[in-house]
Amino acid sequence: MQQINKKILIVEDDKDFSWILRQSLESQFLTVVYAMDGEEGLAMAQKENPDLIVIDILMPKMDGITMARKIKEKGIKSKMIFLTNFKDSDHITKALDVASEIDYIIKSDMHIDAIVERIKNKLNS
Repeated sequence: MQQINKKILIVEDDKDFSWILRQSLESQFLTVVYAMDGEEGLAMAQKENPDLIVIDILMPKMDGITMARKIKEKGIKSKMIFLTNFKDSDHITKALDVASEIDYIIKSDMHIDAIVERIKNKLNS
């Protein structure tokens, strides 16, 4: 079943991982835009108004938690998922303190297909 008119913003500084994720999402008929750091991601979120933003936590210029906080402050209504390798409770707590409805995925624990499935589920929730 095709999903139409859904736009995802990926904010991730790992070029290889983001390329694989973009290809996987585009194969599901989703529109994907991309930013390499938190500052660029915030600007893209304002410009593109995506349905969902996938955010790495550790990035140059602005970390993902700060970016998510600024997105909320600006009233951008996009759904968000943190996608990171941080497993410690401190990062998880800080991330979820931004908003309890933001999902948190540890990318090293999941295959790319499972990550895509979680993203699709979040889009449809």
